[in-house]
Amino acid sequence: MKHVRRTDQPATGTSPVSGGTHAAPATGATPTTQHPAVPPQRTAEHEHVERVEHVDHRGDDHLRREAVADHRRGEAKERFGGMNLGAAFFGWLVAIGMAAILVGIVGAIATAIGSELSLSQSDAQQDAGGYGLAAAITLGVVLFLAYYAGGYVAGRMSRFDGARQGLGVWLVGLLVTLLVAAVGAVAGSQYDVLSRVDLPSIPVSESSATWAGVITLVAIVVLTAVAAVLGGLAGHRYHTKVDKVAGLR
Repeated sequence: MKHVRRTDQPATGTSPVSGGTHAAPATGATPTTQHPAVPPQRTAEHEHVERVEHVDHRGDDHLRREAVADHRRGEAKERFGGMNLGAAFFGWLVAIGMAAILVGIVGAIATAIGSELSLSQSDAQQDAGGYGLAAAITLGVVLFLAYYAGGYVAGRMSRFDGARQGLGVWLVGLLVTLLVAAVGAVAGSQYDVLSRVDLPSIPVSESSATWAGVITLVAIVVLTAVAAVLGGLAGHRYHTKVDKVAGLR
């Protein structure tokens, strides 16, 4: 009778140490060993890279906001930029009023100290031959302050181009002066409106024109132009501050 060998029993092997037998693992079984997960170590280099990436993203956002603000400001300047004639006209009115007030103050001070300093047009015409250095300097200071105030008002009224607004004040003053002088010369002195206001004047006439008077006239023209432009720039600084607060600059 044949004996059949059973194959479902575990195979045995010989131990290399004791020489005995031990149960061998089943065929195809792989021993597994579980190790605890080790978190990756953060080095100084990794932290530096993360900080740089954060700064880069923040810088990109800042540049993007600046680009949008510049675009909006450019569109507004194209639409509302340039010389504002209305602001220039009202700035010139402020300059005229400021000059009249300062002339009154200077006249009151001169009278109080017993000086014969004259800046008004009527007094200057009466004292055309004795128009001295003190009167010329005082006249320059008065007109500088007057046109600076006018340029400031024009620059404050306008959104852009403060220097142009100040120059516009000076141009309006020059054109009005020439126009009124031409009308007065053609129609008569009774139509000389500026003489009725009694504004500060340089007594330079055709009969008594001197080099000193001409040089003073040219200096006053240049001085008032510079004062008006500086006033316009100062008035425009208000809009610059508002833009910075609003994030447009």
